[in-house]
Amino acid sequence: MGRAATRDARLAAGGLEAVTGRPPPASIIILGGGTAGWMAANLLQKRWGAAGTIVTLIESKDIGIIGVGEGSTPQLKAFFDELGIAEAEWMPRCNATYKAGIEFEGWSDRAGFERYFHPFATAVDPFTERTFFAANALRRRGTDVAAHPDPFYLATRIARDGRAPLAPANFPFDIGYGYHFDAYLVGATLREFAVGKGVRHETATIADVVLNEAGDIDHLVADDGRTFAADMFLDASGFRASLIEGALKEPHRSFGDNLFNDSAVVTPTPVPASGVRAMTTATAASAGWIWHIPLTNRVGNGYVYSSRYLDREAAAAELRRHCGLPDDAEVRHLSMKCGRVERSWVRNCLAIGLAQGFLEPLEATALHIVLATVDGFTKAYEQDDRDGFNATIARRYEGIRDYIVCHYRAAQRRDTPYWRDVTGHDRISDSLKSILTAWFTGTDLEQEVHEQGIAAYYAPMSWNVMLAGYGNFPSRVAPIADCPIDLAEVERFVGGCALNFPTHAEALSRLAAAKAA
Repeated sequence: MGRAATRDARLAAGGLEAVTGRPPPASIIILGGGTAGWMAANLLQKRWGAAGTIVTLIESKDIGIIGVGEGSTPQLKAFFDELGIAEAEWMPRCNATYKAGIEFEGWSDRAGFERYFHPFATAVDPFTERTFFAANALRRRGTDVAAHPDPFYLATRIARDGRAPLAPANFPFDIGYGYHFDAYLVGATLREFAVGKGVRHETATIADVVLNEAGDIDHLVADDGRTFAADMFLDASGFRASLIEGALKEPHRSFGDNLFNDSAVVTPTPVPASGVRAMTTATAASAGWIWHIPLTNRVGNGYVYSSRYLDREAAAAELRRHCGLPDDAEVRHLSMKCGRVERSWVRNCLAIGLAQGFLEPLEATALHIVLATVDGFTKAYEQDDRDGFNATIARRYEGIRDYIVCHYRAAQRRDTPYWRDVTGHDRISDSLKSILTAWFTGTDLEQEVHEQGIAAYYAPMSWNVMLAGYGNFPSRVAPIADCPIDLAEVERFVGGCALNFPTHAEALSRLAAAKAA
């Protein structure tokens, strides 16, 4: 009996009608573990397990995972919520902390704009965001009003005040937040959960990929001779892209012409005695930027840079100096390949994680894209819409790429060859050109974002915060007789809201106590 027939027999025996369109695959093999692979395994088991789909993940003990990113967007919370995994179950185990947004330091040398905070959205934002947009519009047209984004957003105040983005019961507004975590431990936690829910786990090193006469993947061959066959394959093999690029020869589209960074050097430091705040910090450096990601047991630090402007030894030395470490402090070097495969879903193979593409970790979008890919794939598979899915995922990559490119293109520093080049090139998309044109000509940026249909990637708030946070305003401003922006009232409102939230240390202590109980 074939794999599909076996699945149909199980459905008939159980009286199940798990899907409304095309039935899901009878069997799926995921090649590669790590966070991306185990996230996909959990989601596929959750969505299609009841329909009889057999999900198997194969990982090699000889191949490690990259584990560069240790931060997330709020979509990761939605993922854990869907699986029914409480924060107290996974966060203490993975040394996780909360994340209300990203602090950017040193990306601008304009007075008053040396740093800014990019907050995650909250349901409180509409009370102050319109005022922020109005201040931006006035300042972009040369009026002397305060338009730095920091005072206008609750998440910014929560993070800066050392609080956690956890709304108490008496505060009836949703607060979006992400996490910082140990990627290795999250992968192990998700593996344990997936296997407990019925995902099959195999340890093998794949030596060959065999295609059938039609050109689809038929089975994988391990170096010990074992074979693994399935109806659908997910390539989570990292930058190797063993299935999507190796076996199926799908072309890779490089983003190197406008995303210059291709390397990273990383090292940990101890948690400071003052504790940690619910924010990632991204500090501009001579040929890139340095992240600081606080966990409960350490701070992760990494220098993302371009090897065209800085060699490995110089990058390591700059990172050590920035972190206050001795010259012989141990570091780890990584190479990055910014870009994406032309199509994420080719024949009976779906690429996820680094095998699908990579956008440098400035916006911590790697896991966000994994979730969007798997979610979109399950729906598109049932609707038999591979072309529509591929187009949607490509647009998501391009939209996120444009936002990251804008971080560099609109930065206000020119002190090194790297910064002069990343701020001065003209290799940007038509979409980004229109965004920048709207900003610098003082027209309606919000309308431009919505007309382009890119708000699903980054909303008008994100574009306004970044461009205003750098101080991209006319240098000459005229006074206004009757200013409509009451900044004192905005700060009173935001500050009062923030008082409802626990400190970050208190929130983490509660998690640890709940886990122990």
